[in-house]
Amino acid sequence: MAPPIALPDTFARAVAGLRSAAPRPEIVLEEVGAPQRLAPYSFALSASVLRDGEEMTTGRLILLHDPAGHEAWQGTLRLVTYVTAELEVDLAADPLLPGVGWTWLTDALDAHDAGHRAIGGTITQTTSTRFGELAGPPAAGDIEIRASWTPTGLDLTPHLYAWCALLASTAGLPPPGVTALPERRPATTG
Repeated sequence: MAPPIALPDTFARAVAGLRSAAPRPEIVLEEVGAPQRLAPYSFALSASVLRDGEEMTTGRLILLHDPAGHEAWQGTLRLVTYVTAELEVDLAADPLLPGVGWTWLTDALDAHDAGHRAIGGTITQTTSTRFGELAGPPAAGDIEIRASWTPTGLDLTPHLYAWCALLASTAGLPPPGVTALPERRPATTG
């Protein structure tokens, strides 16, 4: 049996910050296997956002650590995320959606005082229509948010809360403490 590998203090503290946060109840986090080839040390979380028992959004947050640093990262730690959600076709086709999706991320980082630099990413919006053997539900739309940034401190708790805020925005959840009004159904005549 191999002896346990001592983790660098920077990485251990960063992981502890990610593990210490408790997201809002609609967000379910789980530790998952992290990619091993991107950096000497890595850690990953997956998330599912539930609304009325239905999964609305999924995501993954990966922490990378290279003690030697990485020029493009402008540091030794890097957070990478992938978030995806199904949307109504009208919303998925909105030309303003990518800008709004990017704002969900940057506003969440700012609102949670999650200091960062070297941020970059892509927002992809797609619509799909099923045919033949796959015919079924009407056309569907999706948004994918892929981004990465370098935290400016070692406490990653604010970054996890910001990521959870991004997930909640993508899922269409109301802000914490705000109750969504029930959908109004049209009156029936008869």
